[in-house]
Amino acid sequence: MMDVSDGLSSEILHICKQSNLGCVLYEDKIPIAEESRLAAFKFEIDPTTCALSGGEDYELLFTVSQSDYEKVSANANISIIGYMTEVSEGSTIITKGGGRHAITAQGWNPLK
Repeated sequence: MMDVSDGLSSEILHICKQSNLGCVLYEDKIPIAEESRLAAFKFEIDPTTCALSGGEDYELLFTVSQSDYEKVSANANISIIGYMTEVSEGSTIITKGGGRHAITAQGWNPLK
């Protein structure tokens, strides 16, 4: 479990690296507040790009075993945005249009 203060893409890649796994995220499952979506459109920025690369979201990102899926999915306060895979499958996002793209870390890196 980790906070998403450095952007979703950076944090999911940290989890993948530490767990020696890959992942699949679904763009349409990523929760974005309507106010944030409208602000992104106003500034002509894609809301999903903001969620993946922005920071200071103060949300938690975590994984659970498949056997706990039913327990977690019953909680309305938890958004299930994807699943973990074998490391050989890489880390990808499936877009609303059905495209599949590699996830790259573009969030804040405090060590740079």
